[in-house]
Amino acid sequence: MRDVRFGLLRPLALASLIANAALVVTGAAVRLTGSGLGCPTWPRCTADSYTTTAAMGAHGVIEFGNRVLGVALALIALACFVVALLRPRRRSLVLLALAVGLGIPGQGVIGGITVLTGLNPWVVGLHFLLSMALIAGAYALWRRTGEGDGPARALVPAHVRTLARLTAVASAAVLVAGVIVTGSGPHAGDQNARRTGLDPATVAQAHADLVFLLIGLSAALWFALRAVQAPPAAARAAAVLVGIELAQGLIGFVQYFTHLPVLLVGAHMLGATLVWIGTLAMLWSLRERAHAVAVPSAVDAPAASAPAPETPISASPAPAGHARASTASAIRSAAPGA
Repeated sequence: MRDVRFGLLRPLALASLIANAALVVTGAAVRLTGSGLGCPTWPRCTADSYTTTAAMGAHGVIEFGNRVLGVALALIALACFVVALLRPRRRSLVLLALAVGLGIPGQGVIGGITVLTGLNPWVVGLHFLLSMALIAGAYALWRRTGEGDGPARALVPAHVRTLARLTAVASAAVLVAGVIVTGSGPHAGDQNARRTGLDPATVAQAHADLVFLLIGLSAALWFALRAVQAPPAAARAAAVLVGIELAQGLIGFVQYFTHLPVLLVGAHMLGATLVWIGTLAMLWSLRERAHAVAVPSAVDAPAASAPAPETPISASPAPAGHARASTASAIRSAAPGA
């Protein structure tokens, strides 16, 4: 029968992944609506209240709603950790659940520093990148609940795995470049928030160059997987990644040439999250991990395998012919004149 604990942990891990992705979108909504200082202090929303007030208007509601989602995220992470501790306990799942759980308070602290520094663009960027790290941890936890603890086995040759790693590095570089572009452009989260001072056109061009590199590497990876006859799931993951990247690139170009409308910028933030999740799915599709096989101990060996005790020789009955010969010899010895 399937372990009930793992049956519960898997949907919890998926919920953690979805909630972390949703936090990126709600964080984008805070910035794009100018609600970054809707709660002007931290950890309270105002000097006298932990919650928003009517006087703070819509900006306070949006920022406070984002904070509430962070609390829900912490509760999901705590549930994952508690369930992972139940027996039979798997160390890998406990460590992953713990890492994600510890990242949530760190995310809250960085969010607080963001508010206290008046939406410093570099701190805002760090806030986003930590969300990407938490998404990676939540995705790993979700995938590990569906596999065993046996040694990982590669499903593709080494040179294809190297290409996949380069693609992942390019994907991470695109995210970092996107953070820098965001910090140099409008939509700071508040009309008085400062910007990085970098030239928006220059950093946007560097970002676009990295996007072209990422799409090229992803397409090459798909062709390589087809060439080596990789498992269908691996080729499919690479194809999905290319599709997400093309859609994300299209949104990026349209938003740039239409002067960054709010809805397109929000869609671009969601697309960045999906590109990262697609990258993770591609990497995980290149290996598998079987369930560990338990080796029975000597105590568990069946008793029938032990050698049967030998029968003493003296207990063996004499053959019938030998008994008759002995009786006849005794009769001749007793006869007269023998």
